[in-house]
Amino acid sequence: MLEIDLDREKIERARSLSESITDKVQAMIDRHTTHSVERSVLRLMGLDGLSGQGHILPNALVSHLAHRLENGVAAIVASAMLRTGKSLRELAEAVADGFLDIGDEEISDPQKARDLALDLTRASFNKIDAQIRARRAAIDKLGQGEQPWMYVIVATGNIYEDAIQADMCVRQGADVVAVIRTTGQSLLDYVPHGATTEGFGGTYATRENFRIMRKALDEAGERQGRYIRLVNYASGLCMPEISVMGALERLDMMLNDCMYGILFRDINPVRTFVDQHFSRMINAYAEVIINTGEDNYLTTSDAVEKGHTVLASDFINQAFASKSGLKPEQMGLGHAFEIDPTVPDSFCLELAMAALVRACFPQSPIKYMPPTKHMTGDVFFGYVLNAMFNLAGVMTGQGIQLLGMLTEAIHTPFASDRFLALQNARYVFNAARGFGDQIRLDPDGSIAKRARQVLEQAVEMLENIQSIGLLESIGRGDFADIRRTREGGRGAKGVIEKGPEYFNPATALLSGSIDASVPEKERL
Repeated sequence: MLEIDLDREKIERARSLSESITDKVQAMIDRHTTHSVERSVLRLMGLDGLSGQGHILPNALVSHLAHRLENGVAAIVASAMLRTGKSLRELAEAVADGFLDIGDEEISDPQKARDLALDLTRASFNKIDAQIRARRAAIDKLGQGEQPWMYVIVATGNIYEDAIQADMCVRQGADVVAVIRTTGQSLLDYVPHGATTEGFGGTYATRENFRIMRKALDEAGERQGRYIRLVNYASGLCMPEISVMGALERLDMMLNDCMYGILFRDINPVRTFVDQHFSRMINAYAEVIINTGEDNYLTTSDAVEKGHTVLASDFINQAFASKSGLKPEQMGLGHAFEIDPTVPDSFCLELAMAALVRACFPQSPIKYMPPTKHMTGDVFFGYVLNAMFNLAGVMTGQGIQLLGMLTEAIHTPFASDRFLALQNARYVFNAARGFGDQIRLDPDGSIAKRARQVLEQAVEMLENIQSIGLLESIGRGDFADIRRTREGGRGAKGVIEKGPEYFNPATALLSGSIDASVPEKERL
């Protein structure tokens, strides 16, 4: 791939600054839980579904106990199970439908309650283990596409139609299929239940929809002789719950950014940071690749002037991901081909950014996003622009290439649009696979100078953030030219400061604090 001569000390300085920045936020994260984290705990204990009156069971229990969640939901619920002799589902249904009140019930034997919660949670980790084995076995048997992986989206609103279109994508060459989430789901403080056949601009993320699409892609992959990765969105007010459902149903990638919900959905910053940490712990265990959302910054700010904000955010996302246990090969750090194509040497500027991000995170499958902001509706020009994007991607060794649609800014892609996008990428990737290896950049040329300039600006930005704090930086609009306050945003009422007896069986197992009960990944 195209390599660029960079100051390695500056790269390590950026990494060190990001660690320091996120250490301060992590201290805040460790002091808090949220409603969505506690609902995720219940889902990991095995709770799912609706009550007889149609109430979503994890939501119903957490809402019922909202006044006393400072020590976590797990021990309270497990204690009530021991007292009543009910299963978790029976208990939740009785509470949800108003037949049982455990709101002020004392925990009579805390140790027995914790042990029961751990046993129930361990069963879910065993199911995740089985899904990890299934993924590894399928890759060993079928193989997988060569990077950059060709990533396409389906977004009909109907999960059954999505499955049909996903199969078409696989037959046309796709390596990764993402089911776009319906507009506004990130702002719902609950996860809908069951298969869904209506959505606007996408399809609801539900566990049953995950199962349906996983089955469809497994069958398509068997027919085509390669493993196909499934993607959805672990973001918004239910970020941790969606990660749990994805782990249980063997999703392979999750859109899972540390700041996207704050900036672009006005979700409370504390809520977002706490939720992303727990969701990423689940993704780390389940061997899911996360995709971060720095490309979105360039939809609201200029890609030349603010390219360094993308790189700075990549470093911050990497630091947060490491704190959650994600390995570098699970970090699909993001950027985009979004420089105005009328700018002189715009392709050289794009190459500089792509090579820079690739060089800063050599072990990560970088997620490269296509042009959207400057797509005009001219499908002929759009097709050429996407070909240039594909050329930049293969030249610089990107890992995950989200293919551009020639009808961007006109309508949700048709099957024919995806076919043309895949045809474009197949040609460019095949024709230019070794092109980047043949090029040696002039260290004093415009591409190398631009890359060094962006790196220098990113380091300066991170030094400034370290001095004032990440929340203050977000508050003054350093990222995407959008300002958000610590106290503002949706979901703030769902943030809870932990009490002295706080207990989360999932984090206890994942952190190893329960020595004899830690899931042993080596046994896989």
